[in-house]
Amino acid sequence: MRKDNHASTVRMVEIDAGHEGQRLDNFLVRLCKGVPKSHIYKAIRSGQVRIDGRRCQAESRLAEGQTVRIPPMRMADRDPDEWVPGAEFPVVYEDEHMLVIDKPAGVAVHGGSGVSFGVIEQLRAARPQQKFLELAHRLDRDTSGLLILGKRRAALLALHAMMREGRGRKHYYALVEGDWRNDRQHIRLPLLKWTTRSGERRVKVDEDGVQAHTIVTKVQRFGEYSLVDAELRTGRTHQIRVHLASSGFPLVGDDKYGRDETRALFAAQGFGRMFLHARLLEIPHPVSGEPLTLEAPLPSACTELLARLAQQQGEIA
Repeated sequence: MRKDNHASTVRMVEIDAGHEGQRLDNFLVRLCKGVPKSHIYKAIRSGQVRIDGRRCQAESRLAEGQTVRIPPMRMADRDPDEWVPGAEFPVVYEDEHMLVIDKPAGVAVHGGSGVSFGVIEQLRAARPQQKFLELAHRLDRDTSGLLILGKRRAALLALHAMMREGRGRKHYYALVEGDWRNDRQHIRLPLLKWTTRSGERRVKVDEDGVQAHTIVTKVQRFGEYSLVDAELRTGRTHQIRVHLASSGFPLVGDDKYGRDETRALFAAQGFGRMFLHARLLEIPHPVSGEPLTLEAPLPSACTELLARLAQQQGEIA
């Protein structure tokens, strides 16, 4: 039987240099051991967690000298059902400073929002000897491809700075609905986060949002569908998905911004995911500065779908 109790007092925690640049949610998960992640995210959303007295978001980055207000939170004994199975994922690159994996679609990068655990928790369980392992960035659950993790604090901070400053090149393959004709197109549309009545996080194009820039290059046309390369020049939440959907070319399989009819059509054919794949990263090594070119091939489900579309297009022609 599960026994709950409450931490009875508000805690004020000052951020030291060791947590500079860390996401707030990751900081709280590590600090508040035994607190269900759903409670942590709820405390953040409700404004009970504050940074220097101000409301914040789960993805807020911490800075040395800031003070985080942590409210009383319900603790819980470890539930056997919450046991995290250790798992390794295909390694694209690894050294003492960083790890780059090829994340499969359908796997969340971290637990929370109804997901008990994700890539980061499974890797930590599989590598108990690894004292430090943190996500350098995020991929949506249904997005496959290159995911970077820091194995040292200095490397992680350098990777975070790299992402914020837009250094390096990040390319994705996306299959969109519609006949994309432009060889190369810049999409510059501001994006604003909002929350549905059910509490689901969404993003929309809005003049009050933050600037976002995606470069889209035509790869192959299949009549009603097109394969494009999307290069992120900024790294906003759901950026590629919203930029393409707002331009009239929603991603195939996108359950938030795509068409339900299209998703159902492809699911009936055995393709039950969103077609978005982080295929290429060209970045300097976070410690040595050495240029790195990292690639992840399209999953077989994606290549098989493209082959079917090409065959159908040939039959029509």
